[in-house]
Amino acid sequence: MRGMSWTPRGFGGERPDPEIVKRKGWSSQGILVVKEDDQRLSWPERELIRQLGEKLYGKRQSQGEQND
Repeated sequence: MRGMSWTPRGFGGERPDPEIVKRKGWSSQGILVVKEDDQRLSWPERELIRQLGEKLYGKRQSQGEQND
């Protein structure tokens, strides 16, 4: 028996650049993905992101408490 000769959509090939995925998510769905320490943002902007994240999802786990 031979293996699959084609790759199902979404598997294999090149992965898109995460920045492009984030840009498309914002422009088409209104979904904003921002890393808390994104250096393109000023300190007040990063602090606002942190506060919004805590309000919506609670405090982040400290480095030693993370469960993957």
